[in-house]
Amino acid sequence: MRAVTAPSPGGPDVLEVGEFAVPKVESGEILIKVEAAGVNRPDCLQRAGNYPPPPGAGPILGLEVAGEVVHTGGAATRFAVGDKVMALVVAGGYAEYVAVPETTALPIPDGLSMEEAAGIPETYFTVWSNVFDRGGLRAGETFLVHGGTSGIGTTAIQLAKAFGATVITTAGSDEKCAACLELGADRAINYQKEDFVAAIKDFAPGGVHLTLDMVGGDYVVKNWKVAAVEGRIVQIATLNGPSEANFSLLMMKRLVHTGSTLRAREVPFKAEIARKLEDEVFPLFADGRTRVVMDRTFPLGEAAEAHRRMEGSSHIGKIVLVP
Repeated sequence: MRAVTAPSPGGPDVLEVGEFAVPKVESGEILIKVEAAGVNRPDCLQRAGNYPPPPGAGPILGLEVAGEVVHTGGAATRFAVGDKVMALVVAGGYAEYVAVPETTALPIPDGLSMEEAAGIPETYFTVWSNVFDRGGLRAGETFLVHGGTSGIGTTAIQLAKAFGATVITTAGSDEKCAACLELGADRAINYQKEDFVAAIKDFAPGGVHLTLDMVGGDYVVKNWKVAAVEGRIVQIATLNGPSEANFSLLMMKRLVHTGSTLRAREVPFKAEIARKLEDEVFPLFADGRTRVVMDRTFPLGEAAEAHRRMEGSSHIGKIVLVP
C-alpha cells in the first residue's frame, strides 16, 4: 500500500509517499480501506519532530480516517466486511489501509460524505473529552474557545451551542469571525484588531466559566483574566510555547486549570468516548445542529501541500487527504 511518512524532521517537504505492507489485523481489530484521512495540527508537529508517536505506533502519519471495512479480526463482532466506518487511530491514517481497534470505530452518520466523516474522529473525540467530560460544560454557562475556525474550534462552537452554552471565540480575520458567527458563536473576536481580554470582559462581565485553549504562552494569563470566579480552563496544546504565569490570579479566583492529550490514552478510554459520541452527538448530525466544516481536500501524494495549508492558518474547517 501507499502511505506517507516523515523520514527526518523538518518542513512539509520532508513528507514522502512510500510503499508499505498492509497492516496485519489483530484480535479485536478491523482493517479499513481508507477513503479519506483527516489532517490535524499534531500531524504537523510530528513531522517537525516535536510530537513523537507513542511506542509501537509506527512511522505513518495520520490520526483519523473514514473508509470501508475489508477484514475483521477475531473478537471483532460489531462491523462486517463492506461496512462504512470512521475511526480514531494512534497513527497510520495517511495510507490506503489501516488496522484499528473495533471499539474506536463508529458508523458514519447518514448523509455525510467520506471526506466529512474523516474530519470527525480526532476533533469530536477531543472536544467531547475535554469540553464535556473533563471541562464539565453545562447549559447556561459561558464558553470560550480560541482558534474558532480550526477543526477543534468549529466543532467546539457547534457542540457547546447545541448543549446550551453562550459561546465566545477568537479568530485571526474578519472572514474567520464571520464563519464562527455563522456556526453559532455569540461573539467572535478578531484578535488582530481587538484586545480579546477587554472584548470578553465587555461582552461577559461575569466572566468565562470554561475555556478550551490550544495556544498557551501568554494566553494562559489572559485566560485567567477573563475567567469567572471558580472558572475552568482546559489546555490541549501549547502552540505559542510555555507560559511564565503568576499563580496569584489563579488562587484568588479559585480557578481550575487542567489539561490532557488524547493520542496515548488507552483503547478503553477512547472506546468510552466513542460510545458517548454515538449516543449524544450523532443525533445532532441528524437534525442539523452540528456539521463537519470542510476546508479543502488533497490527494494523498500532496500531503505536503495539505500541511502547508494547515500551518499557514488560512483554512476554515477540516483539511482532508484522499488516497
